[in-house]
Amino acid sequence: MNPKTALKQLKAIEKLTPKKRLAAEWKKKWHILISTILSAQSRDEKTIEISKLLYKKYKNPKQLANAKFKDILKIIKPINYNRTKAKHIKETAEIISKKGIPKTREELLELPGVGRKVANVYLAVAHKAPAIGVDTHVGRISQKLNWTKNENPHKIEKDLEQLLPKRYWNSINYILVRFGQTHSRNEEDKILRKIKRLK
Repeated sequence: MNPKTALKQLKAIEKLTPKKRLAAEWKKKWHILISTILSAQSRDEKTIEISKLLYKKYKNPKQLANAKFKDILKIIKPINYNRTKAKHIKETAEIISKKGIPKTREELLELPGVGRKVANVYLAVAHKAPAIGVDTHVGRISQKLNWTKNENPHKIEKDLEQLLPKRYWNSINYILVRFGQTHSRNEEDKILRKIKRLK
């Protein structure tokens, strides 16, 4: 894949995608982190809705850390893997209320519920850092466009880093996720077939 072609394709996708809000888009950094943990395998609209309820009740990480597990679970019940996520956000809130939110990927990965995708999305949104969060949308669309032949998210991340300019890394996730959430799979395939013809 030619890097210039890949960039042209990325820009074409961005033009076809409405600017809808994603789960990680909040003003406060701790909101970005907690909502990104909650968003895994859940629709962004639902995550945003539940996050608003959560932050209305708990005004800072310390309040969330001191909350009862069952009270957190009650709020985030509609989200997938709610029990695991309730445990993770409570534990993460305990850590960041005492030490603050880490600024490096390596330290973020030590927080409960934070994998590589969550860490990269957090860094890209909170710090505008050059980081690519590879979720199912990013992986699927990258494969369909022949940007990668890998299925492992970490390997896909590395392929995209080699293919696309660094200044675009922190926007790849939100462009492809918005696109993937906007169109049905049939629509997506039709659009991507046209985009693949771009040279």
